[in-house]
Amino acid sequence: MSANRWHKQDRSSTPERHVGVDKKMPAREQRRGASGGQVRWSDRLKSYLQHHQQLLTSTSRKLLTEPVQTLMTSLVVAIALGLPAALYLGIVNLEQLGSRVETTAQLTLFLNKSASDETIEQLRQSLSEDADIRSVSYISRQQTLEEFRELSGFGDVLEMLEENPLPAVLLVQPNNRFQGDLVASEALVARLMAMPVVDDVRLDMKWMERLQAILSVGERLAFALALALSLGVLLIVGNTIRLAIENRRDEIIVVKLVGGTDSYVRRPFLYTGVWYGLIGGVLAWILVALALFSLSGLVSRLATLYQSVFELEGLGMVGLLYLMATGALLGLVGAWLAVARHLSSIEPG
Repeated sequence: MSANRWHKQDRSSTPERHVGVDKKMPAREQRRGASGGQVRWSDRLKSYLQHHQQLLTSTSRKLLTEPVQTLMTSLVVAIALGLPAALYLGIVNLEQLGSRVETTAQLTLFLNKSASDETIEQLRQSLSEDADIRSVSYISRQQTLEEFRELSGFGDVLEMLEENPLPAVLLVQPNNRFQGDLVASEALVARLMAMPVVDDVRLDMKWMERLQAILSVGERLAFALALALSLGVLLIVGNTIRLAIENRRDEIIVVKLVGGTDSYVRRPFLYTGVWYGLIGGVLAWILVALALFSLSGLVSRLATLYQSVFELEGLGMVGLLYLMATGALLGLVGAWLAVARHLSSIEPG
């Protein structure tokens, strides 16, 4: 290759323009292997920090010159980060909704229809004197029928029945130590079920156990989805960095010819991966916020129908920082894996 051709290649495809190489290498790179002359550690640190600062700005400018590619890659990263974040946010709001509902351990005792009034009164007195029970309310068969007629709207049908099919009910409110304690409440249920007059016992807080089980499954699903999509982010960023390495193969060879080490060549690609992750984290936060905003009106109207006030909880600034940090970390790891795999195969011939 002639000298003029080398000169043209150096001017049109300079390392500092495409790989983030500065016009002046850090002192550590320039003086590696030099005989004599020690460089002060303060100068080395200053040069090292200046180089990273220059790379931070140069890689950002490089991404701005390719807005379409940058936006597409960052959007894929944003979707991968936003899906588990949205699922986690849904679980948080369900937990918040469940915490607003009183976790009562009230028991409903359905009594045998053949039990006499005297037997039921003895049972009520016995339960009232029980140390584990705070209060007992009695609802007769006739009261149960009237309540069912009002709530169900089947008044005409009930008039056709020859006898009342509904049993008498005792509403038992245990002491405070049973509030929120499902294990102790179920033990009390088993003890009450053993009474001969009682046909069935229903625990009102049983639905809380089902809700907690659903939330536990949702948390595990969100964690598994986050792991799977994190692997996707690593592959996406890694593939993008791999293409960038292949496109700049000639520049990398030139940098190595003039004494640049692998770590020196690696830095701009690592910063590029970090930028992809940071932008993806911000976009993920925006996407989740938009989805939350679109649902907030529907949730508010639904809460109003139940005479309640409930607002969806968003990610907030803490969530934004978490998404940006997670995206930056995944971008850094993905870029590091891509550079470690492909950079070692590029050596001056």
